[in-house]
Formats: sequence, structure tokens, C-alpha cells
Amino acid sequence: MKADTHPDYHMITVKMTDGTEFQTRSTWGKEGDTLTLEIDPTSHPAWTGGQQRLQEGGRVAKFNKRFGGLSLKKG
Repeated sequence: MKADTHPDYHMITVKMTDGTEFQTRSTWGKEGDTLTLEIDPTSHPAWTGGQQRLQEGGRVAKFNKRFGGLSLKKG
């Protein structure tokens, strides 16, 4: 193997949104740094099955809602 081609793996601490922490090897930061997550699987609706925002129609519905009263007829 060539020297100095692989990233430096070291131990960091990952802090979840609920305050729990665990240690893992990573190329992020420096040895002993703490990575604080803003979103993780314990809090994100995509993983927890929480409330999801429903679409209120597609592009055509939005266009019609915005410009539905306009007419091209000459009168």
C-alpha cells in the first residue's frame, strides 16, 4: 500500500439529541472531539413515524389557486 493515501481514523464522541453519547471511529474532527447531532434517528419524523406534512396539491393546483381568477377572454 502507498503511504499517506488513507484517511486518519480516530476515536470521537457522538452526542445524540436526547443527550446519550457513544464513541466511534471516524475521519471527522480530531481525536477526542464531540460531534453534536441536530437530527438523529431518535428524533426525526422519517424514522419515528411522527407527523408528516401532506402536500396540498401539485404544481397545477398551486397555479390554479394563485391565478385561477384570471381570464384570457377579450370582452
